[in-house]
Amino acid sequence: MNLDRRTTPFRPDLADEKLRGKVEAERFTTGTVKRVVASFAPLHRQPSREAPVDTQALFGELVTVYDEHEGWAWVQLHDDGYVGYLPSIALGGTGPQATHKVAAIRTFVYPGPNLKLPHIDCLTMTSKVTVVDTKGDYAQLADGGWVYAAHLADIAQHEPDHVSVAERFLHTPYLWGGKTSIGIDCSGLAQIALAAAGIKAPRDSDMQEQLLGTGVEVKPDLSGLRRGDLVFWKGHVGLMIDETNFIHATGHSMTVMIEPLAVAEERICRTSYGPISAIKRL
Repeated sequence: MNLDRRTTPFRPDLADEKLRGKVEAERFTTGTVKRVVASFAPLHRQPSREAPVDTQALFGELVTVYDEHEGWAWVQLHDDGYVGYLPSIALGGTGPQATHKVAAIRTFVYPGPNLKLPHIDCLTMTSKVTVVDTKGDYAQLADGGWVYAAHLADIAQHEPDHVSVAERFLHTPYLWGGKTSIGIDCSGLAQIALAAAGIKAPRDSDMQEQLLGTGVEVKPDLSGLRRGDLVFWKGHVGLMIDETNFIHATGHSMTVMIEPLAVAEERICRTSYGPISAIKRL
């Protein structure tokens, strides 16, 4: 079987019980479900702050914890199946079922329903929360704290246009592994934009290219494209905003930027990413 380390909870000493008979490990476990209680937390490749960060887990996201040791939890994220190491301090009990999600790219958490109070935290788009009360323009969360209610949406509500979601992140700094308005990478931008629109997407661009949408012919003049089409290179992805321009998080400018696809393709083709590998339409 394909043991992609990104989505397979397997180590030589420990593996998910579901993999019994498929892999060899010293022991197997079903793990324990916990919830991310930090505003967002880095998912490292190894249990070390110096290890590469593959992605981020957002507030309210459920994870299965297979092992905890010296302040690190080896987990699998429920939303996209990514496996890695989170700081244990970022995790807590599952709590009540989420009722809402953050619809703004970022919102602040206050100790009371008053914008003049010093904020105690911030939450980012698609973070899941449980509202237990409202007062004026503010919603009280089960975890404590208040957020501006208009920045929330019902958990079942979806944005009508994933591209408009991506456009809200314009000029956000580029951050490898990032999924927030503090910093975001190319596949993180695509994943968050699609999630806000109710479209489940894997985390990395190669996974997205393989699993999302249907192929569109890559014409020499790059014609025939539509708003919402996903454009892929080896290791990169962007979203068309119209027939000629697209938005992407790029190390070229270290920001989320909009530019003509033809201009980007000419530049990117000269790099290790090579030519466009696929265009997918949802």
